Parts: sequence; C-alpha cells; structure tokens
Amino acid sequence: MAGTARHEREMAMDAKKKLSTSTDPIEKLRLQCLSRGSAGIKGLGRVFRIMDDDNSRTLDFKEFIKGLNDYGVMMEKDEVQNLFSQFDKDGNGTIDFDEFLVTLRPPMSNARKEIIALAFRKLDRTGDGIVTVEDLRGVYNAKHHPKYQNGEWTEDQVFRTFLDNFDSPYDKDGKVTKDEFLNYYSGVSASIDSDAYFILMMNSAWKM
Repeated sequence: MAGTARHEREMAMDAKKKLSTSTDPIEKLRLQCLSRGSAGIKGLGRVFRIMDDDNSRTLDFKEFIKGLNDYGVMMEKDEVQNLFSQFDKDGNGTIDFDEFLVTLRPPMSNARKEIIALAFRKLDRTGDGIVTVEDLRGVYNAKHHPKYQNGEWTEDQVFRTFLDNFDSPYDKDGKVTKDEFLNYYSGVSASIDSDAYFILMMNSAWKM
C-alpha cells in the first residue's frame, strides 16, 4: 500500500499541530485520536466497547470519563462535560457510542466516501461485509513485500500484517468491517486536502 506510512506520519504531525490551537471539544478529541494514526478513532471505540459491560452500546458520564482516561485523552473536566452533553441529545444521561464514533470521524465529501466503499467492495470478495485473509488472495499481491521476498514472512503473514493496518491497535482479529475500513480511511483523508488526489491515491492503491 504505497504512501500509507507517509500519510500516517503526516496526519499524526498535522493533528498534533492543530491540537495546540483547537478549542472545540469534539475537534480536540478527534485530533487526539488522529495523532495516534488512522486507527486512532477505532482504538477509542474499542476502549468504550470493553467498558460497556451490559452490551447496551451506550455509556453514562462516569463510563465516558473512564474510557477517555484509559485511552490517555487529555481534556479538562468541563470540556468532557460539554462533549458529553453534545452527544446526549435527549438528556437522559447516556450516549450512544456508535453515533459518537461516527461524529468523531473527520468529515469527508461524498466522492471520497464512494471511492472508499468501492475499494471495500473490491476487497470483500465474498460480499459478507467483512474482509479476511481469504478475501485478500488474488486482490493484494503479497509477493512484492520485501519480507516475503527475503523469506522472513509467509504469504499469510504478509496478509495478516496488511489487515492489521485497518484493525484497532487493541483488538487485532484479522477481520476488517466496512466501518473499520471507513474509519481508517477517514483518518488518511484528514491529511489530504484535494478530493482529486485522494481518489487518485485510492485508485492506484487498489488498482481500480
């Protein structure tokens, strides 16, 4: 995947730079996630899921604060309160964290969302909405990978490492859902100003 590592570095540096001037709580949290790389938002989601003991997919304020602390997010208490109340739309003291994670994604144009969906469909050869090592065979060529060429890794190890790019750093299960793929590329997209360049990069990366 040419360019991904460089975009990761640029995005993380860009996010850290913007963080010093940002005042909006949602933007601050988004930038703190992005400064950890494209899987940063997904990683926060993973922390929230672990805390959601009753599988209600909602969090109360105490769980919300604990999740942010566990993930190492630095925010003032009043900012966290402000953030929480922005998401607690009906004022019942809990937030839906799927909706929360979608709002955290950096905004993207429809053109970018469409090309990401296209790439996912190309990868998801079985059409079950999840990309696995099996799906990658025939779509992604492992034989060009330097570690495969020098005999360090098998083809499967190359595939698995490739999938791990899109997976949460805390929960690498070797499966990538459409949401995880979108979360990842919304991070990459945040460091690219031009739609045309983003689409060109996706087309060349996935040979579409």
